[in-house]
Amino acid sequence: MDSTDHKKFLIGNYASPVLEIVRGEGAKLWDSEGREFLDFTSGIAVTNLGHCHPHWTEQVSRQAEKIVHCSNLYSIPEQVRLAKRLVSEIGPGKMLFCNSGAEANEGLIKFARLASGTPDFQGKGKILAAENAFHGRTMGALSATASPKYRKGFEPLLDGFEFAPLNDLDAWDRKLDDKTIAVLIESIQGEGGIHEARDDFLQGLEKLCRERNALLMIDEVQSGIGRTGDFLGYHQSGISPDAVALAKGLGGGFPIGAFWISDQWSAVFKPGSHGTTFGGSPLACAAAHAVLDVIENDGLVEAAREKGLVLHAGLSRLVERFPTMLEEVRGRGLMIALAMENDPAELIASLREKGLLVVGAAGNAIRFLPPLNVDDAEIEQALNITEDALASCQTKKSE
Repeated sequence: MDSTDHKKFLIGNYASPVLEIVRGEGAKLWDSEGREFLDFTSGIAVTNLGHCHPHWTEQVSRQAEKIVHCSNLYSIPEQVRLAKRLVSEIGPGKMLFCNSGAEANEGLIKFARLASGTPDFQGKGKILAAENAFHGRTMGALSATASPKYRKGFEPLLDGFEFAPLNDLDAWDRKLDDKTIAVLIESIQGEGGIHEARDDFLQGLEKLCRERNALLMIDEVQSGIGRTGDFLGYHQSGISPDAVALAKGLGGGFPIGAFWISDQWSAVFKPGSHGTTFGGSPLACAAAHAVLDVIENDGLVEAAREKGLVLHAGLSRLVERFPTMLEEVRGRGLMIALAMENDPAELIASLREKGLLVVGAAGNAIRFLPPLNVDDAEIEQALNITEDALASCQTKKSE
């Protein structure tokens, strides 16, 4: 791979790439030198059907021959039908489409700000979010992200955000006051290292919001669309939020985001109060329909739950074998982290050299995010590569 032009023409906000990816099929990727890799990143929880799924490719190609883009000044049939399908999964409410997870979370923040001007919430304005969370890199979403790693250099950010520790309901009880308009929280912190919001915590948070007249907003950008073994990560807890953000896996690789607002509050947005040029285009919606088709027809939500148990158990056995290197396995479904004692960079590099692609996360964690239709042989292959890489790293340290 010749990285000269890459460095010459692309802004250096990413670390210098070590691979040049040119092709994908299923759970596999190939680089420009012909090397094959098992992809357990899924584009960071995006390609939930794997790469180039035949139904997805056919539907996107067919739509591209009809119409790709149409202004939201007009009704788009594919968009209306997609909204109906998502509402049937989430609950009574309405959808607004956008292009990314950051935009979806921006939409939730704008929703809370708009709601603060209604008689129901007069005088409220504060949004309470979780420490260690990640909601995106736009200025609003970044303001709801507490980590200095992401905020550094971009201050001053938006006012009106406070933070409390995940799963510490007493701390949220203290901070959720009469100025709080909304709570924004991930059902599972992805970038934060795969930390689950416990069911009892989410249930307690919902109770606090109802008692204190605050909106409950859930970020399902990384944990949604079947990845956790439920259609959305919070579904396991049985709560009923007021708003939900979606993206990543919704388009199967084509950019699309969305947010849902419950019927009770869906009239907060008025004509002209929010908009998007590209959000919910016919092509983006066709991609999302193809994803939902395959998830439904192939039972991929249930498959993610079952295959996740196999992956979790296999990684747990490695924790037992390498106790000085590994701490624990976290997560559920096919959103799993292997937490290490030290920086995982060396292990990630070793895995890559041996043919397995994974992605790091905060807290010395490695995320395993395979496609939802990963097969048993590929999970076994990933576990064998991980064991081999751990053994290699252990041998180097003892030399």
